[in-house]
Amino acid sequence: MSDLSTSKDNAEAAPASSAANPWLALKKVGARLSDWFSIQSLFVKAMLVAVAVMIPATGMYSFRLYQKQAAVAEQLAQMANTDAGSEALWTLNDKLPVVFGSGSVLGFLETKPVDRITVVYKPLMWNISERIILIESQGRQYAYYPSDMETKIFTDRAVTAPWGAKMVFVPRQELSEKSLQMLERLDERFGSARPQSEKDGWKAGVSGVLSAALTIGLLGFLAFQLKGQFKSLKFIEPAQVQGSLDDLVGMDDIKAEVFQIKDQYERRAEYAAYGISKPFNVMFSGPAGTGKTKLASYLAKELGLPILFHSAANLETGYVAGGSNTLGRISAMAKRRKKCIVFLDEAQDLFMKRGGHRKFDDDTQNMLLAILDGVRTKTEGEIIWIVASNFNSESMQMDEAMLRRFQMKVDFRLPNKEEREAIIQHYLAQRADKVEPELDLRHLVEVTEGRSPADLETIVNQAGITAVQSGELISDATLFQAAERVLVGNVNTNTTKERERDRRIIAIHEWGHFLVDFEQERRKCGGDWDQILADMKTLKISLKANPRNNALGFVFHKQGANLLKTKSDIEHDVRVLLGGMANEELFFGEEGTTNGAHNDITRVTKLLHHAVAEMGMYRKTRLNFGALAAEGNARSVDDETKAIMEMQSERLYGETKATLSRLKPLTEHLAGKLMEAGEMSLREALEEIRSFEAAMFSFNTKVGLNGTAPATMDPGSSPG
Repeated sequence: MSDLSTSKDNAEAAPASSAANPWLALKKVGARLSDWFSIQSLFVKAMLVAVAVMIPATGMYSFRLYQKQAAVAEQLAQMANTDAGSEALWTLNDKLPVVFGSGSVLGFLETKPVDRITVVYKPLMWNISERIILIESQGRQYAYYPSDMETKIFTDRAVTAPWGAKMVFVPRQELSEKSLQMLERLDERFGSARPQSEKDGWKAGVSGVLSAALTIGLLGFLAFQLKGQFKSLKFIEPAQVQGSLDDLVGMDDIKAEVFQIKDQYERRAEYAAYGISKPFNVMFSGPAGTGKTKLASYLAKELGLPILFHSAANLETGYVAGGSNTLGRISAMAKRRKKCIVFLDEAQDLFMKRGGHRKFDDDTQNMLLAILDGVRTKTEGEIIWIVASNFNSESMQMDEAMLRRFQMKVDFRLPNKEEREAIIQHYLAQRADKVEPELDLRHLVEVTEGRSPADLETIVNQAGITAVQSGELISDATLFQAAERVLVGNVNTNTTKERERDRRIIAIHEWGHFLVDFEQERRKCGGDWDQILADMKTLKISLKANPRNNALGFVFHKQGANLLKTKSDIEHDVRVLLGGMANEELFFGEEGTTNGAHNDITRVTKLLHHAVAEMGMYRKTRLNFGALAAEGNARSVDDETKAIMEMQSERLYGETKATLSRLKPLTEHLAGKLMEAGEMSLREALEEIRSFEAAMFSFNTKVGLNGTAPATMDPGSSPG
């Protein structure tokens, strides 16, 4: 299944519009934060609430303390701005002894004669909060450390009192070393009687730093959590989805199933009147690359619902209950959204029967069963759960309880011939100005039998890459080359180009496969070379090494169109597979056969086992002994089945050798041509065969050996 992608302008329009509307962006961030908060544990939620409360509380406390300090600073500033104080020298009288004053500062000033009042101050942070007052009276200096209230009263009285003109303000950092030593002793004396504003200084700083640290820490924690969380758990809004259901190419039967889901969701009340009120649990199953994820996103856009994508393979964290906890968080996010789609991809393991060796696997399945249960609230009933998998019910047994949870099942399939051509044409239409006109896609469509739409898109993209590198338009040859690279893999000639012996063995081996198939097709087509060109499965023979399967050469062929195989078809497939080894034996003797036929022999064994043990061919009764082996009742192939398989293998191998023995001269000629060229297409191979047989017919006619050439030989023009 394919989709028609929107233009580049449309793709760029969505982020531009969201950036132009800050309210939508803010709303989106708020929704994400709410989604994240809803899936957290109670402990994390409590911690976040506590931190959120502490941030403004510590900030307000710090602000109030700074206000107090600012008030004290203003008071001292007023003291420093008195006229007398501003004209005085900033010195201490080191000649007078210093004693501790008794009573209050104001009481002393009102009752004792005053010669000079020295205020020693020290800036704390950006405010002035530490001060010591030295009052010279009767040959002594009396030291005081006033409180905040005393400082305020002292400041107010200094404006009008007669002793206000005797005040001198001295910064502590300007004092001499001897004066500083004296003040240090005073600090020790007044340490426990410092004003509250000074004590609160460090509290204000610590509170401010704590408030800032909590704010930065909370923002950093949320950013880290959201960055990791939204990689796997993030709702995508319907406006972000590009394309729609109408853009799908082919597979109308599957689209009809999806339209049914849409209709049932939009008309829930009408369906409920008929007793159809089950939750919307949908199962998508089918081969990879058939468009399950795209179809789910298009459905979300059609219904206007946000959709959450998550891979079931990432549910398990390696810890007990890791998968079930993740499912619980996903369910919590979905319930908060109320109307949404949850898409679980690659969920084939969740469909397996429970009771495995690992308990947390069962925990995850049990959690999903509980979420998909038919008993839900009205709000949960509007959540669509789509579980997609590559589950194959023929080869794997599904858990029955899980199967019953799904109201609708959509089985995806690989595209047929017409759909493959339509999909390829669709992708080529997206780059129409870079494609040669009137392309012949017949061979490409045939060679991609059994391939998914994703594979077809990859082939067209690879053809575009090749065309860009060569500076040409996309052509038939470019597409076929891209198909070979995608389906076969990267090939190279360096592995075998200097190993002449290996190259000859590979050439003989590959022509053995080809000629057995060719002889069969020539008999079926009655010598019609154009029909042979159209019907033969082989499209190319190559001596290039294929690292994907460690082959030193390969035959690129298309898949057969027949889904059902007859006994004759199976025998022909066996002959073709045995053709490589048979040709090696004809040219190099039994001792000269190589291990290059290992894969061929393995496939022959499986084909014959299928025919004999599972289909009952070559037996008097039609019994499937392979089914017993699958159920564990038989651990090995029985002796009778082995004997029949060996007998049929020997018979078919003898027939293959007899066919190739007649064609030995032709094989020699074709092997030489292949070694020269490195690879040959089907058209080139048929042309070589026709030219060789024409030359042989001409030679036999001249020497009077007419009739030795093949009866179906027609030395006419080359095919095509």
